[in-house]
Amino acid sequence: MKRLVSLIVLLFVNFFCWTQASFPKNDLDFNKAACYAFINATLVKDGLTTILNGTLIIRSGKIEAIGQQVPIPPDAQIVDCKGKYIYPSFIDAYSDYGMPSVSRPTGRGFGAGPAQMTTDVKYAAGWNAAIKAEQDAVKLFQVNEIKAKELRASGFGIVNSHMMDGIIRGTSTVVTLANVNENLVILKDKASMHFSFSKGSSMQDYPTSLMGSIALLRQTFLDGLWYKTKPPLEGTNLTLGAFNEALSLPLIFEAGDKWNDLRANKVGKEFGASFIIVAGVNEYQRIGEIKNTGATYIVPLNFPNALDVEDPNDARLVALSDMQHWELAPSNPAAFEKAGIRMALTMYGLRDVSSFMVNLKKAIQYGLSEAKALDALTKTPAMILGISDKVGTLDPGKLANFIITTGALFKEKTTIYENWIHGTPYILKSDEGSDHSSTYDLIINKEKYRLSLRGDNPLKLTAQIIGQDTTQAECKLNERLVTITFSHKKDSGKINTLSGVMIGDIWNGTGLLAQGQMVRWTATPTKGDSIKVEPGRREPNKKSLDLGKVRYPFQGYGWTEPPALGDILIKNTTVWTSAKDGVLHNADVLLQGGKIVKIGKGLISTGAKNIDGSGKHLTAGIIDEHSHIAATGSINECSQSVTAEVRIQDVLNPDDINMYRQLSGGVTAVHILHGSCNTIGGQTQLIKLRWGKNAEDLKFGGWPGFIKFALGENVKRASNSQNNRFPDTRMGVEQLLEDAFLRARQYERAPAPKRRDLELDAILEVMNQKRFITCHSYVATEIMALMTVAEKYNIKVNTFTHILEGYKVADLMKKHGAAASSFSDWWAYKAEVQDAIPQSPYIMDKLGLNVAINSDDAEMARRLNQEAAKSIRYADMDEIAALNMITINPATMLHISDRTGSIEVGKDADVVLWSDHPLSIYAKAEKTIVDGIIYFDRDKDLESQKSIASEKSRLVQKMISAKKGGDRTDIAVPAMQEEAMCDEDHNHTKSIWHRIEQRIIEQK
Repeated sequence: MKRLVSLIVLLFVNFFCWTQASFPKNDLDFNKAACYAFINATLVKDGLTTILNGTLIIRSGKIEAIGQQVPIPPDAQIVDCKGKYIYPSFIDAYSDYGMPSVSRPTGRGFGAGPAQMTTDVKYAAGWNAAIKAEQDAVKLFQVNEIKAKELRASGFGIVNSHMMDGIIRGTSTVVTLANVNENLVILKDKASMHFSFSKGSSMQDYPTSLMGSIALLRQTFLDGLWYKTKPPLEGTNLTLGAFNEALSLPLIFEAGDKWNDLRANKVGKEFGASFIIVAGVNEYQRIGEIKNTGATYIVPLNFPNALDVEDPNDARLVALSDMQHWELAPSNPAAFEKAGIRMALTMYGLRDVSSFMVNLKKAIQYGLSEAKALDALTKTPAMILGISDKVGTLDPGKLANFIITTGALFKEKTTIYENWIHGTPYILKSDEGSDHSSTYDLIINKEKYRLSLRGDNPLKLTAQIIGQDTTQAECKLNERLVTITFSHKKDSGKINTLSGVMIGDIWNGTGLLAQGQMVRWTATPTKGDSIKVEPGRREPNKKSLDLGKVRYPFQGYGWTEPPALGDILIKNTTVWTSAKDGVLHNADVLLQGGKIVKIGKGLISTGAKNIDGSGKHLTAGIIDEHSHIAATGSINECSQSVTAEVRIQDVLNPDDINMYRQLSGGVTAVHILHGSCNTIGGQTQLIKLRWGKNAEDLKFGGWPGFIKFALGENVKRASNSQNNRFPDTRMGVEQLLEDAFLRARQYERAPAPKRRDLELDAILEVMNQKRFITCHSYVATEIMALMTVAEKYNIKVNTFTHILEGYKVADLMKKHGAAASSFSDWWAYKAEVQDAIPQSPYIMDKLGLNVAINSDDAEMARRLNQEAAKSIRYADMDEIAALNMITINPATMLHISDRTGSIEVGKDADVVLWSDHPLSIYAKAEKTIVDGIIYFDRDKDLESQKSIASEKSRLVQKMISAKKGGDRTDIAVPAMQEEAMCDEDHNHTKSIWHRIEQRIIEQK
């Protein structure tokens, strides 16, 4: 009766564990017992829980039981894992496994054909081909056994896969890496929605810049909100419908860089979206800011290789920051852990997937704990994807997804033998074709023997079973199956047969002895004594890592410790106030709390840092009204004629070395403009050169905001014979401005609810005197045309920048109320500047205009004091008036003269101490002070140069040692930073010849 009950229970369990197949099977059913008992194993349930000498029971693809005292079911196939470890298999939350390849477009450039202004998608999708929210990975997914095998070899059992194409990429699907039909591997058909800043395969022109991608992303969020309540006559938009539907899923954003991480998080917070951010490998450089996002991160392990710098000529050209990044990048995961940031690890970004475990162990060597590493590959990605009930730990009821290893997973010589996915084993280490000469401890029904093998043909190995009655045997290994036959002398040649399976290097199974007795047997490799490493502990490092320090910003001239704010008293100097007091001789200036608090003689301040200014000159910090430094991802959004929605503030680059260089030239604030590629470009950003601060802290707070307009050749693309973007003529530019202002007024008057338009919002700010215009200009007729159009709509053009023909219309500009920001003496470099004269700034100043001298050039900005002095040489301008063109005049122009631009009590402590007369070619900025902090000190600069040389020498030696030690190396690449140019869209010829040169090099 008892046996009958057990049989009924067994049948009942098997019935409910068996799942019906919806596909016909043209084969025998090999779904065997599907119950395994893994005994004597070290079971690592998760990063914090380890079971020694434990048992794991799996049945029908799921974990049935786990523990130390677990009863073994009578139908279980026993796998002895003595000396082995079992871990949950890994989960990659960011993958494109099983997705079709994406064809990347080549750059457009000159001669590449007309611009594509609208999408070429033929169904009811959105207007921009880079927004692919309707794309579902589950409909595109195909099992790829070649790729799956590579991923399984590194311990992965599940991936979250999506099409890596576009700014909004649609939804992903969670799949196992089993080698079965697609419908059997999908765990979750729609798991997450994916984002990036890359337009991907879209051939549509917009966007062409990082700020354009951000603007398009922001507009899509707004359009999604509008689409929920749109009027029926607005039509169907499948892209926005899919976008709204997928917003309830986890939102994963591929940022890939510390600053892009912050940009993505900022967009998310604006619209109440919590992005899970795919990081780069440089977040350790700004881990404080990364922590403050509050986001979860998916962290890659694609650490850079050492550079081959054995040749001193190669080493000379490599930037210190590149060398430092090579050294410190492996510490990136540890930095996340130390900061308490939740993270998952991913294989994404690796050039060679086989390097995953190598890099993972390197990350552990650099400080990542083993527990956190395991959780970041199992529990955390399971939580991110909402599949914690199925995978991520070794718990009853979850899928039988686990790996079997030779030892503790993160030991140097540990290998993964098998990867079980949904209860199906995948062999990772094959014995076939290798020398099988070895010795095993053989146990047959508790009797101990020694099994000795010789030979390299697995189908016919010579064997001996050594015991009281040593006998010859035959052994065959066929993939995972083992067959051993032998005859004891006492049995008169009768055959004993053992059969079983190989699990890693453990053999076990059942046998039939000559007397008809059924037995169980196990064979375990005979091993000598070894040092045991306790589970969960790292092996001690063999040597100290001797790592350099992180710098802020991550440049050779960055700070290891940020400069502190303190009281500064500058004594006995010549003070050029750029205010009503003019020039003061032998005066003192006291700076406290970031402000100018006293100006006079004989000042005393206890505790202040005293600086002797004898024989030196103090001026207000130089302000550059027209700059393109400290921005990344293109300074132009050239795709459309009106791109008022894009913002320089979204793409500030705090690592730009030009900020430090310009501090060395006395510059304290710069106005970063969009380029001159289109009639209405992007919103500008005023920053202070607070070297080492992040993007938000660089911004000049409380500033009203400007926007870049442009006129002339750049706008109508005179150099592009295939231009098909309106306008093509100067009169077309005028009409485009009319149209933009009309559209903005119509938008303002439209009844609610209406679709919010970021482009028209910015233009309305201009029309309502909440945002000011700075306009790229050369030709007098165009200057007058813009003023005429602006006055028609009660708009004042705040600044005409470049303004090389300003002297012709200075009286009209004064009447209009415009300011002039000019070059000092640029002329004849293109057709529309033939009438430029170097006396123009002087003439405009004499007629009562507010005139500034700007750079529009990263190098020239370091000597704006000399550019201002040229008006003295060309037109005998007064010295004070000349200096004012780079201090108080641009401050007035930018509506910040109440805070900076002159040395007056109560203003920001933005000052420069010069070695000589500030307008002299011999003058050097000895100290540049911003907000009362010395951000540039010429004496410390010399010390930094020595420190940089020493640090670079150390890292060169370290790279050479890494190469000689067998590490992979890359060719040393010169460090280059492309300078943003105002009209960069017109440098097509340079781009073409660069591509030709690269092709020649590749062919050679």
